[in-house]
Amino acid sequence: MDPRRHLKEHLKDWKSWGVDAVPTRAEPTRGAPETAPRDAARPPTADGGLEVLRSEVAACTACVLHRTRTNTVFCSGRPSALMFVGEAPGADEDAQGEAFVGAAGKLLTKLLKEVGLSRDQVYIANVLKCRPPDNRPPEPEEAAACSGYLKRQIALVNPKVLCALGKHAAASLLGHEGAMKAVRGTWRLLDGRWATATYHPSYLLRSPGDTATVLADLRGAIEKLTSLGGTL
Repeated sequence: MDPRRHLKEHLKDWKSWGVDAVPTRAEPTRGAPETAPRDAARPPTADGGLEVLRSEVAACTACVLHRTRTNTVFCSGRPSALMFVGEAPGADEDAQGEAFVGAAGKLLTKLLKEVGLSRDQVYIANVLKCRPPDNRPPEPEEAAACSGYLKRQIALVNPKVLCALGKHAAASLLGHEGAMKAVRGTWRLLDGRWATATYHPSYLLRSPGDTATVLADLRGAIEKLTSLGGTL
């Protein structure tokens, strides 16, 4: 039988049964959550999208660092209007799979507390998601391999204010290749978000005399957020 005629006969039968519309896609299995079609103009929700991205990062083999990592290090904290971006995981972060949990992370927690914030009020990530051997600085090709992950992470977290911690984060986020003293505390618009930079907490472990400078920069980030109508 001609397939079109066969279909026409089926449609007649369905109509006689009271069916006046044909579904355009399969119904979800009973008890299973329905997945809506992805709208390219609208990003997925932060929590769901971030978990998908975290899984992609965990399976990444785009650069040589996957050969020596113990864990990928995706983030610390929760999606927030204020996001910090560091350089790369260290030994403690690699062991625990969480950002900023070593000595520099403990100092960052203390600094945040001094300006009235707790770790769970902000979101913290790194340029690199894997630890470089011996905590060496990120290589350009490693930062390039992770750049897409970081851009998607920022888009999903959707902060109003970004703060780069250290010169390598400032280079990746702001394109600044010079000394930190020339860029710290300054502001620029980055893809619709205000971004700044300050010294990395690990720098303060070696040069504690600049602690007041970093505290001033952190207060400046909070003031900028407040001026934009953001809350934590």
